[in-house]
Amino acid sequence: MNSVQIVTTDDILLKLCHSVSHVLSSTSDSQVTHAGMVQNITRTCLKPDLGCFSIFDGGFSGLVVINFSKEAAIEIYRRYMINMGMPESELAFSHTSDDVGNVMGELMNQILGDFIKTISKELQTSISQSQPKMLTINKELTISIDTNLDEAVSRRVSFKTADNHIFYLEFAMDKTEFIMLKEFELDEEFDPDSLIEAHGSNNQSKTATKKDAPVIVADDADDLLNELGL
Repeated sequence: MNSVQIVTTDDILLKLCHSVSHVLSSTSDSQVTHAGMVQNITRTCLKPDLGCFSIFDGGFSGLVVINFSKEAAIEIYRRYMINMGMPESELAFSHTSDDVGNVMGELMNQILGDFIKTISKELQTSISQSQPKMLTINKELTISIDTNLDEAVSRRVSFKTADNHIFYLEFAMDKTEFIMLKEFELDEEFDPDSLIEAHGSNNQSKTATKKDAPVIVADDADDLLNELGL
């Protein structure tokens, strides 16, 4: 008999950490990694220099906070914009720029979207998020948001950018467990680009087949009529 599989809050935190690393690494075309250790904390806080938070609810409730140093925020922002094809001369240099805040908020949105997709697929439950809020701050702020958490569990994980700038993820959620009742197959993921490419290849193959089909040219038709005496 197979052992019962249990997914805890720390397992869910690890999935969130993977989403942060994956999204920021792929969008900035650089390596963003998280620490192998997690810190147990008593509260979540917005801290300098750039703080972003979002609330999620559904199968379980929680709060996600990411605190960027100005160096980490500028590095990620500039790498992201350059990777998107923006000329470096047009990019902001200060973390207080609205453009920086908007980009970091969009990246936070992508992170949570990736996390929610993973949770839906692997835990077979659904959660929804609030629109991420990004704040430029000069001193520590304590977040006090009523999320109706049941025996809240709070954690902090440090991340490092390619240029060794540090930022922190703070996470609070219900103390909960997911227990597998029966084995199930995960929904297969597909790459839209690969699907479009395959579809295009099929169309080209069909076109080539049509082009290769024999056709009767005018001269051949005349010869045939002559042979029949017409």
